[in-house]
Amino acid sequence: MKYLLASLLITATINSTVIFDFNKQADVKGWQIVDDIVMGGRSSGSFSLTPEGYGHFKGQISLDNNGGFSSVQYQFEKIKVNKDNKIIIKLKGDGKTYQLRVKDNTREYYSYISSFETTGEWQQIEIPLSNMYPSFRGRKLNLPNFSKDYIEEVVFLIGNKTPETFELLIDKIALN
Repeated sequence: MKYLLASLLITATINSTVIFDFNKQADVKGWQIVDDIVMGGRSSGSFSLTPEGYGHFKGQISLDNNGGFSSVQYQFEKIKVNKDNKIIIKLKGDGKTYQLRVKDNTREYYSYISSFETTGEWQQIEIPLSNMYPSFRGRKLNLPNFSKDYIEEVVFLIGNKTPETFELLIDKIALN
């Protein structure tokens, strides 16, 4: 059984494309915060690399001035995808709900979204691209779920309609 599990893990690693692998030498300058201040809100998020080599997204959500979200986004060279691909994220959250958002084209006004729960422990989140629905400014659009040929942006967003602090550690983001 142990050998079967190890074999499956090796196969999954070989067949995956790394989007971002955080480590002590990772360059996180390409990760950018977008808070509700772009619309007059008062939430504040930050993103940095921890001494252990994890991406660290943290901050405070405020509902003042119709605010209520913070996000961190990363744009990269287009990666070819297909209908069966999943985004796999190794992370440690704070027990709150977050969204993963992807774009096939950074010039597009909407994103494809999937929410996920964190447990406060390290976990591996798997999100099939085909389950991600199109949304703009919190509204689901009357368009099909993700069925594009590429992705070139990932975003982590928190916006649970409540004032709260948040903290998310990210180890690795891959496509399988």
